[in-house]
Amino acid sequence: MDSAIRTAQFIRNKALRLWMDGEKVNKYDLNKYCAVLAQEYPFARQLNSTVRQASAERAWSAISRFFDNCKKGIKGKKGYPKFKKNSRSVEYKDSGWKLDEKTKKHITFTDKKGIGRLKLVGSRDIYFYNASEIKRVRLVKRADGYYCQFSVKVNVQIETQPTNKVIGLDVGLKEFLTDSEGNTVENPRFLRKSEKALNRANRQKSKKFVKGKKPQSNNYHKARNRYARKHLRVSRQRKEFAKSVAYCVIHSADLVAYEDLNVKGMVRNRKLAKSISDAGWTIFRGWLEYFGHKYGKITVAVPPHNTSQDCSNCGQKVQKSLSTRTHVCAHCGHIEDRDSNAAKNILIKALRTVGHTGTYALGDLPSWAIADRLSSNGESVNKESPTIAT
Repeated sequence: MDSAIRTAQFIRNKALRLWMDGEKVNKYDLNKYCAVLAQEYPFARQLNSTVRQASAERAWSAISRFFDNCKKGIKGKKGYPKFKKNSRSVEYKDSGWKLDEKTKKHITFTDKKGIGRLKLVGSRDIYFYNASEIKRVRLVKRADGYYCQFSVKVNVQIETQPTNKVIGLDVGLKEFLTDSEGNTVENPRFLRKSEKALNRANRQKSKKFVKGKKPQSNNYHKARNRYARKHLRVSRQRKEFAKSVAYCVIHSADLVAYEDLNVKGMVRNRKLAKSISDAGWTIFRGWLEYFGHKYGKITVAVPPHNTSQDCSNCGQKVQKSLSTRTHVCAHCGHIEDRDSNAAKNILIKALRTVGHTGTYALGDLPSWAIADRLSSNGESVNKESPTIAT
């Protein structure tokens, strides 16, 4: 598996180099270039042809995203494609693999990389899908082992009973979430709670590192793996928490409004960067949009300007610093918690101004939204969201 992952990375980097050298190429030229690489390098020939094409599509996806950002005039860096150094996955299309038809507990990879037959653990869900519905198979390397991901073409939308409720959400650092009805969700701070154990594991790893020695000792790699697994645990805790909260929020209302935060810019604040990253706002937003699509609920992203400063009662602007946690309006005398006031302003903006329904985090379509676009062969998946006006 490691050899297949390294070869897929090599194909992607070579395709990217062809584009960087000034060649006028498109996605089809990159796919044809894979055959040239297979003839030139024996180890590339051992990889399934569709895997080589998928690797070239990854390169083209990065190139097309760069061009899209340039056309849109995005400020700052445009995301110029870079060479991969430590890829962790390899993707198969509709060939090169075979799933056990009876039990679906094993999968066999038939190319010449020697991966062979693998046992699937926890594959109960895949049992309910036909092999024809599986469009792609991806092998992913994590700190705690290898995972097999299946891309399945299914209709995920489910009809639900309307709740006749609308809510606005304000995410923060003190409380993870505050809605327009005054309900709050505590910020779990998974990274902060695990920081002591992470630092200890990092020190143990550093003690075993010998400068200039190649390769490092087995004890170093074991300590490095222990450190990586602790980080992986924190990441999974954050993801599952965001997933559960988003699920509850979507089922509690028919319309959910939230701020269109520029998290990438916010983490430039070196005093709050770790806390913002630990909160996982982007992960939460991604799950919120996914469940909104799945259960037919409207998700609206509104501009975050002055949501914390304006009074939700009279609309007048009341300047306050980040340390001021209570909103006190000098114009109408309204007193309310800062976050609750902001959540109400977010809802008001969503209902009376133009918002973006289903705006996808970072501007990219999530995995559930690109199932029908797998045949695009690596085309850009950037998509402008529709708008609503009331």
